[in-house]
Amino acid sequence: MSGTDKNPFKPGAGHMPPYLAGRETEEIEFKRLLKQETILENLVITGLRGVGKTVLLDALKPLAINEGWRWVGTDLSEAASLTEERLATRILTDLSVITSSIVLEVRERQKIGFGSDVDTEIHTLNFSILNHIYTSTPGLIADKLKHVLETAWYYMKMQNWRGMIFAYDEAQNLADHSAKDEYPLSLLLEVFQSLQRKNIPFMLVLVGLPTLFPKLVEARTYSERMFRVLFLQALDSQSSRKAICKPLEKSTFDLNDDAVDLIADQSGGYPYFIQFICREVFDLFLQKVEVAGTFLIPMDEITRKLDSDFFSGRWARATDRQRELLKLIASMDNCNEEFTVQEIVEASKMSAKPFSSSHVHQMLSSLSDDGLIYKNRHGKYSFAVPLMGNFIRRQG
Repeated sequence: MSGTDKNPFKPGAGHMPPYLAGRETEEIEFKRLLKQETILENLVITGLRGVGKTVLLDALKPLAINEGWRWVGTDLSEAASLTEERLATRILTDLSVITSSIVLEVRERQKIGFGSDVDTEIHTLNFSILNHIYTSTPGLIADKLKHVLETAWYYMKMQNWRGMIFAYDEAQNLADHSAKDEYPLSLLLEVFQSLQRKNIPFMLVLVGLPTLFPKLVEARTYSERMFRVLFLQALDSQSSRKAICKPLEKSTFDLNDDAVDLIADQSGGYPYFIQFICREVFDLFLQKVEVAGTFLIPMDEITRKLDSDFFSGRWARATDRQRELLKLIASMDNCNEEFTVQEIVEASKMSAKPFSSSHVHQMLSSLSDDGLIYKNRHGKYSFAVPLMGNFIRRQG
């Protein structure tokens, strides 16, 4: 066995795969957005879990930096986006990571004593300074945040920086809370639209589940014109094969065409599943697991492990009655695409305990809160987890 035969596959949340396949179109589109003189379009990257949103986001960062942009951002937790004040603090914190390299003033001060040494004080545009500007600015939180960002850009453009990308993953956690009089999502959209109208090149890149863009439009109708939406789909057959085969080029392990086709088919073209299955297969190769001298892929056993590691935790959140509904949906031909309440109601008429329209609406709403279902802008529903219908059917 060669010393290079280390498992290259990396299933996990946001782990960069050994080869990023099938996202060339999205990279080209992002490069187009980077060439904007005035920011008219920001970017939303959306799609189901396991489709590679976070991985693509990480791949876009060096593209922006190479074009002279600066990049800041993080995952948006529910806590960080709960109130306008917390979101403002989040943005100032992220901004300060970059602006703290900007020197505002250098002072030299003679020491008291017999020596000729001097103290040097360097003042930079750090978080303390940004926060001072924020707290000393009158007005609403939006007014304060706009003033800080405008001030930051005044100094940033002196460095000949092209602009700033504010990239936020898990952005579906952003939401307005009218009952609490807190509108952090609206705040974000208002602030950046205002800055962009003033020709300040600050661009938003928001990444999240398919519930993200409808939330943006609901918060501010102009969001529809403010964002270019990239909905990541599963990889096509050719890209799936590359994702499987490219990482093996420096290995002594080789998969025949039938094995590659089997993995591509079972994964549905979803990058996470490709990484998961390939990692299991490669581990078996490393351990020289053979049947009658032949290396075979135990796909049923790998699928069972995938069910346990990826699907079971989500399935456990559903109540018994919700599981009945999900099993009904999984029995429909279009379960892995889109379905409507009416289609579910019609399908349930053949069951012993049919569902009413209002009951289906209520249960789908609860399942959406649990991250199992999502509703698109056209009122149709889909599984929020790829190949969930296949998993449910395997439950019997």
